[in-house]
Amino acid sequence: MRQFYVYILTNRQYGTLYVGMTGNLARRIWEHKSKSVLGFTKTYGLDRLVYFEVSDTAQSAAQRERQIKRWNRAWKIQLIEKTNPEWIDLYDEVNR
Repeated sequence: MRQFYVYILTNRQYGTLYVGMTGNLARRIWEHKSKSVLGFTKTYGLDRLVYFEVSDTAQSAAQRERQIKRWNRAWKIQLIEKTNPEWIDLYDEVNR
């Protein structure tokens, strides 16, 4: 069964936040880290994966991504800090 992911990137603790969705988290984060993705994340140097969650369908992941994008910044920070209080880069965890 294929899984889909909603994720949050930043450039540093309490820095700029980006919420995205993908069907291949390890590859997508590598694209952000290698700066091969043009746009917002490349412009602001967002390549630290600080949060992700798994969904069973693309539709549910897209819906969750839209929900989190509408949240205020404080709620997004609370979401990150609930599971990653040190804001460590989780890329190695998903790249195993």
